[in-house]
Amino acid sequence: MNIIVFIKQVPDIGEVKIDPVTNNLIRQGIPSVVNPFDKNAVEEGLLQREKHGGKVTVVTMGPPQAAEALKECLAVGADEDIHLSDAAFGGSDTLATSKALAAAARKIGEYDLIICGKQATDGDTAQVGPGVAEILGLPQVTNAVSLSVENGTATIKREEDCGYVVLKAKLPMLITVTKIINEPRLPSIKGRMKANRAQIPVWTAADIGVTREDVGGKASPTRVAKIFNLTQRTQGEIIKEDSADAAAKRLISRLSDAGLLA
Repeated sequence: MNIIVFIKQVPDIGEVKIDPVTNNLIRQGIPSVVNPFDKNAVEEGLLQREKHGGKVTVVTMGPPQAAEALKECLAVGADEDIHLSDAAFGGSDTLATSKALAAAARKIGEYDLIICGKQATDGDTAQVGPGVAEILGLPQVTNAVSLSVENGTATIKREEDCGYVVLKAKLPMLITVTKIINEPRLPSIKGRMKANRAQIPVWTAADIGVTREDVGGKASPTRVAKIFNLTQRTQGEIIKEDSADAAAKRLISRLSDAGLLA
């Protein structure tokens, strides 16, 4: 089974800052990591390859330093990495990114399954995976917590607000995964040595057949109108009385003193 896993290099969530003028993330000087949900996506690809054979190809779109994220995936067992890197991709929103990744999947050719993380921790939109599926015309299941494949059919347990639902779909298809689905493995010494020696292919916009009409800032309809910091709520008072009547009277008194009662 041939599997494509899309990953993203993101700023360390504990160090994230936002430029108040441009409304963009400040990435300079901030350590970068593989998006945590994407580590689970890579692991699920490896688990399915171990069950069914085939190969796992990991793809990311980003600046030159994103190659380090790809090498982490090679170190844990991915078969091949592809780096989409071109100035033309700069400023791409989730729609333009989806177009680029879908174009990369078409160039890769035969695949049975595309796996993405549930969402990226820097944007938290959860839009890119579904966007890729829509562009490629693939069935999609998001928020997967388990996956099994048999005879060309995938059975997926999907997390929902009120519980879980089990769905089936024919391959090829796309899924996005949560952290519940597995426990990402650690790289071996041999894997790290392989990754350090690897020459990762770099594909430009022209290589995947897209132009500035498809990707980049001009092709991105999303605009950030305003950003603000959430104010921290002050801790409230817990009313403790010997009876419900006494507690109610004290609550009414406090609300009245605060001018919250007409």
